[in-house]
Amino acid sequence: MINRTTKLRWRRRYRRSRQQVGDISQQAESHLERHFFKRTARLLAVRRFLLSWITLVVLLIGVTLIQAYELSGYYQKLTPVPGGSYSEGIVGSYTTSDPLFVNNDVDAAVSRLIFAGLLKYNSANQLVPDLAQSWSVDSKGQNYTVVLKPNLKWQDGTPLTANDVVFTFKTIQNPDVNSPLFSSWQGVDIKALNSRTILFSLPDSLSSFPENLTTGIIPEHLLGNVQPSGFQSVNFNTVDPVGAGPFKWETVQVAETSANTQQQQIGLVANPYYYGGKPDLDRFIINDYPTQGSMIAGFDHQDIDAMAGLDNLPANLVKSSDVFSYNVPLTAEVMTFFNNSGPILSDVKVRQALVEGTNESSIIAGLGYPVIPARSPLLPFQIGYAPKTLQLTTNVAQANQLLTQDGWIMGKDGIRTKSGSPLQFQLFTEDDSEYNYVGQALVKQWKAIGVDAQLASQQSIDFQTTLENRDYDALLYGISIGVDPDVFVYWDSSQASPSAIPGLNFSEYKSTASDESLEGGRITVDPALRAVKYQPFLQNWQNDAPAVALYQPRFLYVVRGHLFNFSPTMFNSAADRYANVSNWMVREVNKTN
Repeated sequence: MINRTTKLRWRRRYRRSRQQVGDISQQAESHLERHFFKRTARLLAVRRFLLSWITLVVLLIGVTLIQAYELSGYYQKLTPVPGGSYSEGIVGSYTTSDPLFVNNDVDAAVSRLIFAGLLKYNSANQLVPDLAQSWSVDSKGQNYTVVLKPNLKWQDGTPLTANDVVFTFKTIQNPDVNSPLFSSWQGVDIKALNSRTILFSLPDSLSSFPENLTTGIIPEHLLGNVQPSGFQSVNFNTVDPVGAGPFKWETVQVAETSANTQQQQIGLVANPYYYGGKPDLDRFIINDYPTQGSMIAGFDHQDIDAMAGLDNLPANLVKSSDVFSYNVPLTAEVMTFFNNSGPILSDVKVRQALVEGTNESSIIAGLGYPVIPARSPLLPFQIGYAPKTLQLTTNVAQANQLLTQDGWIMGKDGIRTKSGSPLQFQLFTEDDSEYNYVGQALVKQWKAIGVDAQLASQQSIDFQTTLENRDYDALLYGISIGVDPDVFVYWDSSQASPSAIPGLNFSEYKSTASDESLEGGRITVDPALRAVKYQPFLQNWQNDAPAVALYQPRFLYVVRGHLFNFSPTMFNSAADRYANVSNWMVREVNKTN
C-alpha cells in the first residue's frame, strides 16, 4: 500500500511539471508572436524577392526532373539478346534437305541449317573447321587427315563419329545413289583411323580438295540400311532429317495447294546438341515462294523478316527506315562465253574484236547497284591472278581494225559481211531482268563495230536444255568459282564435250598449253609455284579470247529490322550467309550501361 508521504511527493512533482509546461507554452507564444506574426506584415515589402526565390526553387526541381528523364536513354540502351524467331523468304520449291542431293536455293538453305560439314567458310570467306577440329595434308598433296571435334552428337543425341564421315562420302561414290557430287569423289579412298580421325587418300595431288569437305555429313545409324537406289526417296530427305547443324527439323506446312501458288513453310528449332552451343535464335523458318512478286508481297504483309536473292530492291522499300539491304559479292563471274566450235565464233579474230568492243564498265554503271568488275578467268584475290594478263576491252578502234584485217567489210546497213555472209549470231541467256539488261547492252556495243548479235532470252527450262546441248553461238551466264583458283572444269579441253562430267567448258575452248597449265596448277601444293603454273593459261586466255568476263554478281539480302552479328564480306554461294547463323540475334531489350 502507498503511504501518505509518497502521495504527497507525487502531487508536488505533478504540480511542478504543470507549472513548467505552462511556462514553456507562454514562452512559445511569446516567441511566435515576436518572430513570426509581427514579421508577417513585412513580407509584403519583400514579396517580389520571395516570389523570385520560390520560382527559382520550382524551376530547379522541374529542370532536375526533366534532365533525369531525358538522360535515362543515355544510361539505358537497346541491346540484342538471345531468343525469338526469324523467318526468311526464298524463291523456289523445297524438295530435299539431304546435302547429297540439294539442287536449288531453298534446298541449300534448309540443308545448310540442319547439316554440318567437316569444314565451312566463315563470314570472311575463309575455310575453317566445322565438325573438324583440324585438318592437314602431306607433302605430296595426296593424303588429307581430318580430326573431328570431341563429343560430337547428332540432333537426336546419338554420337557422331568418323564412321559417319566415311559412310557419307562412300555413299556419294556409289553410282546407284546418283548424287550430283559423284564426279568430285571418284578415286578417293576414305578410311576411319579411329573414332575421330579420317584419312582421305587421293590418286593425284589436288590442292582444291578441302573445298569438297564442306559437304554436310549424314548419319549412318539412320541411313545405313537404305538401299543405294532408294536414297533419294526416303522420308529422311524431306520430313525427318537429322543432322549436326545449328538447327533441327520441326515441321513442314503447305500454305497453298495450287501448282502455281504452292508455298511451303519449313520450321526449324535450335539444336541443343550443336557443338558450338545452342544457337541464339529459338526458331528459324524458311518460306518458299513461286515468284519474287509473291515473296515481296509476303514481306510487305510482314509474313517474313527477310528476303533472299532478289534481283532488285523494290521501290517502296528503298526509303524505308526499318528495312536494311546487303549487297554481298559472290566469288563468281558473269561472262559471255563464245562457242569456239561455232561457224562464226571459231574465228579468234572475231572473238578478240568482240572483247575489244565490250565496255564492261559502262554495263556495270547501268546495273544500278554495286558489283565488282571481272577481267580475267581468275578473281583478284586468287592465287595466280596477274594484272598483265587481263582481257583487252574498251577499244572500239582496235576492234574495227581486227575485223577489217580479218576480211569483214562494213556494209551500208552497219553490219559487216565476209564472202557474202553477215557477221551475225545469237546471244542466249536466261529470261531475267539483270541478264536481259546486260544482253541488250552487249548487243548495242557490238552493233557499233558492225556485229549483228541477236538476244535470245529463254525461260529456265528451255535455257537449261540449250545449255546442256551446247545449242548456242554465245552464252551470257554466271559461273561459280569459289576461293580456290582451280578453274579446270570451265576451261580444260576435257570438259568441252556436253557428255563430260561435269562438262562446264561452255566455250568449248581447247588449248594444249592451257590444259597443261590448268592441270599443273591444280596438283601443285606450294602457293608460289602454283601461281607460276597458272601464267601460261592466263596468257593464252587473253590471246584466244574464248569469253569476255563482265563482273562478279552480287547476292541481295533484305531484312526488316536489325539482324545482329550478320556482317558478311563475300560469299561462295547464297547459303554461305549462314556461316555464323548460330550467333544471329533479332530481339532487343533496354539495359542500363
